[in-house]
Amino acid sequence: EVTMTMKSIGLVALLLAAIDIPNVLGFSTARKSIASLSPTTTSKLTMSSSEEAAAAATPLSKSDHILFDMPVSNNGARIRAILYYKQLSQQQVEIISPMKLGGLRSDEFKALSPQGLMPALTIQKEHASGMTHLSESDTIARYFLAEYSGTGPSFQPDNPRSNQINRWHDMYLTTIQGCLYKPASRFPLGNYADRKSAISAFQKNLKIIEGFMSEDEGMYLCGDEVSLADASLFPTCVFANFMLPKFEDSQPPLPPKLTAWFDNLRTNDSVFSKIYKEIMDELVTSWDEKNHRWDKIWLAGLRDEAPGTIFDKIVAKEIPATIVKEDKHILAFKDINPLAPAHVLVIPKDRNGLTNLRRASAEHTDILGKMLVAAAEIANDEELGFGDGARFVINDGNDGGQEVYHIHLHVLGGKKLGTMV
Repeated sequence: EVTMTMKSIGLVALLLAAIDIPNVLGFSTARKSIASLSPTTTSKLTMSSSEEAAAAATPLSKSDHILFDMPVSNNGARIRAILYYKQLSQQQVEIISPMKLGGLRSDEFKALSPQGLMPALTIQKEHASGMTHLSESDTIARYFLAEYSGTGPSFQPDNPRSNQINRWHDMYLTTIQGCLYKPASRFPLGNYADRKSAISAFQKNLKIIEGFMSEDEGMYLCGDEVSLADASLFPTCVFANFMLPKFEDSQPPLPPKLTAWFDNLRTNDSVFSKIYKEIMDELVTSWDEKNHRWDKIWLAGLRDEAPGTIFDKIVAKEIPATIVKEDKHILAFKDINPLAPAHVLVIPKDRNGLTNLRRASAEHTDILGKMLVAAAEIANDEELGFGDGARFVINDGNDGGQEVYHIHLHVLGGKKLGTMV
């Protein structure tokens, strides 16, 4: 038996006060400790793991869940539509901007969403799964549908059309929607190396989704019952309806059946009217009027306004040429005024703003690569007169001796060439 003296008890108390209890007891206690700090203090902590960084979000709200999202997010809007339809309280879910964590690129936000993409969710109540946070809009949406299945509409009608549209939307629209608003530095997008081909694919997939639609006269994609497909597709159609005309205004932005469905929801459904207003207010006032986002985006504010050239007529087969190589992207033909025994020009069929090389951006990476690969294949073709090597030249502008303002690569060889200049 040990008898504790008052002196020894005091010593133990001092030792306990010196111990960092949260670190000793682990993450659960650390969350309680962090919860007592202000958001500003929390953001300055040095976290030892992604779970601890995720926990830093907890002092922002005492709600059961925090949805990190912003009004302009079309992917987050599918979740907001579910929350609004189910009329969940702020105690159940509070929506907070990722800026409260330092923005999408902050370590705190990436602990919740590793790709740094909205939306993200923290689960602040005890959950049977043991999970404390989720990322990706479809995952979060289905979590809320399961968590609050007894409240409001199910969003899961007995109709496979909802899952088909939802999946197609997530695979083939959201993956390339950046073609409508992202700068050239963010390319390529998915399988598309340039904005023009990505926009074309985006429009094509809108038509495919329209083909999945029911012939039913109901208000929603699956008839009279709102579905996850409606919640997912509608916000993206807000984007498409506003942004596509900035690139192509000669045709309606949405196919006819999608247009009718879209107009009906934004006019006659109070939840989707709210979603429409949330997104559009940000697109118009912040993205467009304040930041002039599209002024410097290729095919929107920036376009190829230079006159056509003789090369366009060669591509169109309006003028004859000795073609040595052709595919859907490039055309190669012999120069009519050769400067070497073997002299071939390689051009992109679609100039796409490349009047000269100085006009190139990240959106042109793919076509410039294709031109170089074609030039290499040509330079290895002895039947064209090439021997041991070749010279590859791109003239640019007046000082560079450019004559035709449609970018072209000279492949010269067939003899030992002299100095460059």
